[in-house]
Amino acid sequence: MDNQNWYKIEETRAIISPALLVYPDRISKNIRTMISIAGGTQNLRPHIKTHKMGEVIKMQLQQGIDKFKCATIAEAELLAQCGASDVLFAMQPVGANIDRFFKLMEKYPSTHFSALVDNSLVVNTLGEIAGAKDHKVRIWLDINNGMDRTGIRPGPEAVSLYESIGVHPYLKAEGLHVYDGHIRSSNLDERTKICDQAFEAVSELRNTLIAKGTTAPKIVAGGSPTFSIHAKRENVETSPGTTLLWDAGYGNLFPDLPFLPAAVLLTRVISLPKENTMCLDLGHKSIAPEMAFPRVKILDIEDSEQIGQSEEHLVVEHNKPGQHNVGDVHYAIPMHICPTVAKYENVLVVSAGKIVDKWHVDARNQKITI
Repeated sequence: MDNQNWYKIEETRAIISPALLVYPDRISKNIRTMISIAGGTQNLRPHIKTHKMGEVIKMQLQQGIDKFKCATIAEAELLAQCGASDVLFAMQPVGANIDRFFKLMEKYPSTHFSALVDNSLVVNTLGEIAGAKDHKVRIWLDINNGMDRTGIRPGPEAVSLYESIGVHPYLKAEGLHVYDGHIRSSNLDERTKICDQAFEAVSELRNTLIAKGTTAPKIVAGGSPTFSIHAKRENVETSPGTTLLWDAGYGNLFPDLPFLPAAVLLTRVISLPKENTMCLDLGHKSIAPEMAFPRVKILDIEDSEQIGQSEEHLVVEHNKPGQHNVGDVHYAIPMHICPTVAKYENVLVVSAGKIVDKWHVDARNQKITI
């Protein structure tokens, strides 16, 4: 299979469409690129929210990555089942997730779990339960440095809350967690400037805590768009996630990041309602629909425009009437891969133009066993 047609499959007749295809050789290259940008595995803590697959976790473990981040209890359990030694549950545990978090630690004692907090109510709740169970819990303080989604602003309240974690007999203050997903400039110089400015308050907070006698807090910072910037800082772990599979959205936005698309949708033409219009079986239920058109980058149809989508259909205008047939197979890279993966129970594994395996999307649901 030549480089231009790397995504194509030789025999597609038996494949149910739409299908999500993954390419392990490309995933492996992305892992190596991720490690190279991070300067090694020691300060790399990849997020698994994009792929949610045990096989991809194991590929990273085989390349020396042993710290991970996740967004659900199911993802945390999957990491433990795969043998990850250090798992950050990057979501403040509330409601049923508090008990589930403690059950994780009880069921998988060889994995070091930690969680985020940003307020005293959750800190106190975790401390009380940890005391009752005589089990010390690792905690990261979630810092809001401009995204305004979660976290506490750097300042006196953050200092006080972090200190309260540090002195609690059943809590261990691990460090500061900083997610800056709002920084999305396509220009690397501009993105770096904004990222550095937003990080100044985090550095000041860390220095204040050290000056007050706290053990130097570790820092976990950034996502895929900013991890190459944070990777240049000392003593900062970075948390890319989309980098494993990549997508057309980030590929367009961040040309400086040299990752390969490693997940492709196989779709078919189901109707030709007009001479310059086709309908693909790629509706809301098959791909992330939350963004404006285009929802996918169609790899083998040039000069087309996506004009409509419903639950099972994607309507595409093209300028080559008479050259498309009902039943034709096409390939498309999602604009947003993370929620797209979660729509599939299994993915088909492609090597050298052939389907060689099927991987289960293990953590696509809320629960595995806990």
